[in-house]
Amino acid sequence: MSLKEKILSDMKEAMKNKDELRLRVLRSIKTAIGYFEVEGEKREATDEDIQKIILKEIKKRQESIEAYRQAGREDLANAEQEELSVLQEYAPKMLSKEEIQEIVKQIVQELGATKNDFGKVMKEAMTRLKGSADGKIVNEVVKEMLS
Repeated sequence: MSLKEKILSDMKEAMKNKDELRLRVLRSIKTAIGYFEVEGEKREATDEDIQKIILKEIKKRQESIEAYRQAGREDLANAEQEELSVLQEYAPKMLSKEEIQEIVKQIVQELGATKNDFGKVMKEAMTRLKGSADGKIVNEVVKEMLS
């Protein structure tokens, strides 16, 4: 079962169970997938494409939560947090900071990298960690390792 089929199946299940939160989130994912398929290359979204879409949606929710908390709107932040928890069920497994550090350490050793090789290390790290690590965390780890 592809990820798209799973989302559609879970959407039907959410309708039957009258789970409005899950249904709302799954509809937003379905809409984002629809936009992806209509724009650009006009092709059906693969599981990898859908994972990227979900990660983008997660990032949007995280930014919204931060903005709402800064504005003192805990009610809206909590609503976004609930949506975020549903989205994370469909997201690819992300590596921990420790796992990222191990991989970056390997890359630094392989390349014999110095402080001036930040770009080379980042490029290699993002190639290896594509889809399984947040770029912001990878950036922090590479800076730590090269400093």
